Amino acid sequence: MSAAGPPQGAKAPSGSVGARLRHALAHSLRVRLVALFLLLALAMTAIFVIGMQRALSIGWRDAARPLVVDYVDKLAADLGSPPRIEAAQALVQRLPLSVHISGPLVNWRSNPNEPEYDHRLRDSTADANSWSNEAPRFFERTTVDGHRIRFGLSVQAWHDRPRFIGWITLGLLLVLTAVAYSRVRRMLRPLDDIRAGALRFGAGDFTQAIALRHAPHPDELGELATTINTMGGDIHQMLEAKRTLLLAISHELRSPLTRARLNTELLPETPEVQPSRAALLRDLGQMRDLVTDLLESERLASPHAALHREPTDLAALVAEVVAAQNDAPKIVQNLQPDVPALQLDRTRMRLLLRNLLDNALRHSVDAPQPPEVLLAQTADGAVQITVRDFGTGVPDDQLPQLAQPFYRPDSARTREGGGVGLGLYLCKLVALAHGGSFTVRNAQPGLAVCVKLPAP
Repeated sequence: MSAAGPPQGAKAPSGSVGARLRHALAHSLRVRLVALFLLLALAMTAIFVIGMQRALSIGWRDAARPLVVDYVDKLAADLGSPPRIEAAQALVQRLPLSVHISGPLVNWRSNPNEPEYDHRLRDSTADANSWSNEAPRFFERTTVDGHRIRFGLSVQAWHDRPRFIGWITLGLLLVLTAVAYSRVRRMLRPLDDIRAGALRFGAGDFTQAIALRHAPHPDELGELATTINTMGGDIHQMLEAKRTLLLAISHELRSPLTRARLNTELLPETPEVQPSRAALLRDLGQMRDLVTDLLESERLASPHAALHREPTDLAALVAEVVAAQNDAPKIVQNLQPDVPALQLDRTRMRLLLRNLLDNALRHSVDAPQPPEVLLAQTADGAVQITVRDFGTGVPDDQLPQLAQPFYRPDSARTREGGGVGLGLYLCKLVALAHGGSFTVRNAQPGLAVCVKLPAP
């Protein structure tokens, strides 16, 4: 028996470390993200270090030492002995310098707010070749009459240059971050396709699969999209098989049900047979309605339910359905007369109204008031149908499940006292097929079912 090979679509990298690294960068999203953020971190660190060095290490080169010494000597000679304050002021205005004169006759500072400098102090942390240790000797001069003159760079120069370099550093960091983000966004773009495809599958639309980027060499996201496409295809096949089986069973049940009803109706109407005959006809009628409702629910549950729309006067349709009920006198009608005509499927809307009224009458046997049906136009132009009973209602935690197929809130009640659990489900399907909404709420007392149809 041969050994099992690698999974389909996966290639075992071989060769040198460089070849394996190139393979990982080409096929692994995780490795690419790690490499990208590593490069980003290194680039940010390098830019930060260089920027801080440029901002904080403003010094003199060794070649400039004699020039600086000669220039400072000339500046001190221009001030005279004893130093003249007028000449110092002119020097400060002409050059970005600060001047501090101290001695027996003249004591003057161009920037009085600067802290006093002790020339005896040295930077113990600097190395031997650093100019910070030699700064007093380079920038201080002593006149023959005992005055000490110390020159320094203007504080503004020290303030502006680091700020300028800081802005450049920040700009480069932002540019690098934007480039990295755009690259990561491009790599993760398949997630948007996967999300859109999952939403389509959840809504029952299996016609469009998730698009695959770089199909010949998929990465982890490409493999995930392929897996979800396979899962969507399997779910679609299962749903189609269920629907086909249910339609086939429902269709095949119609013929024997029709024959059984015909044979039952041919039974003699004698006092001995009549009770059993009536009960059998009632059960066969419920089975026929169940099969019809199953077929109709499968048609309406399709994303492309075919509706035969025509201009429909809802007020007249409601009155017609109410008049056809066995307990029509017990139903209160509150119909707004100026409701506009809508493009509706009359057959499906008649089914919706009949099921809502049957449900309300079924739960109004011992109610203090008869059920009522309301028809009105809302402020946004939509048309709302509300059917309410004044029975006991249902617990609030069961409201979201009332429109589920075959759900019955009272599991102890008998089939004679309630339906099979398809009435409200069919009403919901009819409302959604027309682009409307279906809500159920406790009216205290009773239950209110609201169907809202969009404005014409």
